Amino acid sequence: MSAPTPTARAPHPGSARAAVRPAGLGRPLPRYVALEVRRTLRDGGFVVMGAVMPLAMYLLFTNLGITDAQDRAGYARYSMVGMAAYGALGAALAVGGGVAEDKGHGWLRQLRVTPLSPLQVVTGRALTASVTVLPAIVAVLTAGALADGVRLAAWQWAATAVLLWLGTLPFTLLGLGNGYGLTGQTTSVANTACMMGLSVAGGLWIPAEAFPHWLAALSRWTPTARYGDLGWSILDNRAPGLGTVAVLAGWLAVFAGYAVLAYRASARTA
Repeated sequence: MSAPTPTARAPHPGSARAAVRPAGLGRPLPRYVALEVRRTLRDGGFVVMGAVMPLAMYLLFTNLGITDAQDRAGYARYSMVGMAAYGALGAALAVGGGVAEDKGHGWLRQLRVTPLSPLQVVTGRALTASVTVLPAIVAVLTAGALADGVRLAAWQWAATAVLLWLGTLPFTLLGLGNGYGLTGQTTSVANTACMMGLSVAGGLWIPAEAFPHWLAALSRWTPTARYGDLGWSILDNRAPGLGTVAVLAGWLAVFAGYAVLAYRASARTA
């Protein structure tokens, strides 16, 4: 008598997913980022205007009211970093406006049926925003060199640009949190308030040394003051301090949590 033929077992659904998932684990996020970058670059006016305002303010601030050549040269260096940071801050926050529009058009409902997790969606939009902050940084640094004669070593130009670029991540996440958590109109108001308030309190327009004592002490804990320090430290031929890195890292964690929670809430109600 022959032995019974073993009955084939259907694979457990969970194990099947586990077997398939690793092969495509990293694919959805790069594709999503590539899609969002293409959408962003189609709006050339947004990218251009993101550089025009900080460039105009920089040229205005450095050519009015300062007559002494030495004072003007020193202020031009300070203001160059401050206005580049201000422009990049505005571009980073503005990503929230696009998110709010997507939410109104039902794009978040479409993302819910993709393999992307909430963290991946937020990360993808943050990476996309890194494209839009570059024009403001490049425009203001170029104006500093050509219009106001700011002279730096090659490594200082490169380090200033890269640090200001990387330092926009916390503000991108803040903008995303506003976009996911608020309505389209409210997002615009909130982003403008954040941009103006943080820029002034962080000393991007006026040096914090000119603030009242209490405001100067408070300024050191704002993300914008530490963001500006990334560039100002390079002008002083030194690396950003541990305090600057720690404060920015703390704000990065806070804004990342805000963005992820806001996305989850909006996905449930979209």
